[in-house]
Order: sequence, then structure tokens, then C-alpha cells
Amino acid sequence: MDSSVAKGLDALTALADGAAVSVADLARQMGRDRSQLSRTLTAMASERFVRREETDGTVGPHWKLYATARELTAHRLRTDGLTALEGMAAETGESCYLGVLAGDTTVTVAERVPPGSRQLGSWIGRPYPAYCSDCGQALLSDADDDEVTAVFARTEFVRHGPNTPTDLADFLDRLALTRRRGYSVVDEEAEPGLYSVAVPVRDFTDEIVAAVQVVGPRRRLEPRREECVAAALRWGRWLEGALRGV
Repeated sequence: MDSSVAKGLDALTALADGAAVSVADLARQMGRDRSQLSRTLTAMASERFVRREETDGTVGPHWKLYATARELTAHRLRTDGLTALEGMAAETGESCYLGVLAGDTTVTVAERVPPGSRQLGSWIGRPYPAYCSDCGQALLSDADDDEVTAVFARTEFVRHGPNTPTDLADFLDRLALTRRRGYSVVDEEAEPGLYSVAVPVRDFTDEIVAAVQVVGPRRRLEPRREECVAAALRWGRWLEGALRGV
């Protein structure tokens, strides 16, 4: 690899946390000569790989890198996400979904339904209230209580199943359990007789961007909960690796 390219990649890696830093501090952090590093950063700024603040001269990754990375993440969720769902469905024999958060709802972006399923139509693109959806708790498990309160600030908690959370406090209690477990269990919250487990999926920034779900009749899934959780955890970690390019 060309030495100038290698030096530029090293600088981007050092700036990966996104925080703006002075050239002097970055040079000390990397063990590099300040003047040489400054020239490298100037060249990278001209190509919009890094941004240089005019006010104080600090540098950080350019926004276009984040935009490109987000586009790649969205693409991999649709492609590698489907591969993960196929693996989960093959192991569990149940319907499997990939969901994302959109305001106070969740939206399915990929699905794999086994032969013989009685599902009518597709769930892809259809929003559902996050407070009782199959993956809402998993998608919100990294948010603190204040952030969750803001998400549901204008949400009416309507009953969809016998165990639907009655209000925000009820949802937060269930979310606390999901945080401790590392996965969610939705037992007749979305609709009567429906049971699901969901595992959060993190991207290259370590933020939760999606959740993989195993969904089916309570009478069948509840006795197989640990098996379904294990499959979701295994394929969720696989998808995280794909999103991070590992």
C-alpha cells in the first residue's frame, strides 16, 4: 500500500470516534510529526475525507463518510439481513423478521416465512406501534428512560393483545428486563396468541440499528424459547459482523 494512503487511513482510524481534535493532540496520539500529519490532513480535507473547522483548526471525519457508511449499512441490512433470517428460519422452522425503529413505530425491512405459513401478505414496510411490537423493546434497549419517554411523548397506548403495556411506566418496566437479558420477549403484547423473541443488532458505531425476530404462535414458541433465543443471538451476532465488515 502506498505510504501516503496508509498514513491517511491511519489518521482516519484515529479519528473514528467522531470527536473533533487539534492536529497537535492527534499527532501526539498517533506518535506522528505534527507538520507531516498536517499536510496529510490538508490533502484529505480537499477530498472531503476529513473536515477542518475554520474557527479553531480542529479536525474530524467529514460528514460524507458517515452518509456513505449509513448507506452501506442500509444495503447490508437488506442483503446480509436476509441471509441471517434464512439461517434463523432454517434452524427454528418459524417466521423470522428484521425490524428497524421509525419514530414511535417499528417497520419490517426483511422477512423469511417458512413454507406452509398462514401469514396473509407481507409485513415489509408496514409500521406497528413500538410499545407492543415484536422488536420494539430490543430496538430501544440502548436508550435511557428519558429518551424512551421522548419517543412516546405523543403516543396513546392502545391495547392490541391481552398483555399490551398499559402505559409508559409499564413499558419501561419491561424494557428494564430486556436490557438485563440482552433480548426481548413479547408474549401476547402485539396480538392474542402471538409470541416472539428479538435480539438487537449493532452497526460499526456500536449503535442499535435493527433487531432480528422469531415470531409465531405462543403455544409453539413459548416451550422453545431458549432454542429460538439462541438462534436469534447467533444470527444477530453474525449480522453485526457483516455490518462491521468483519
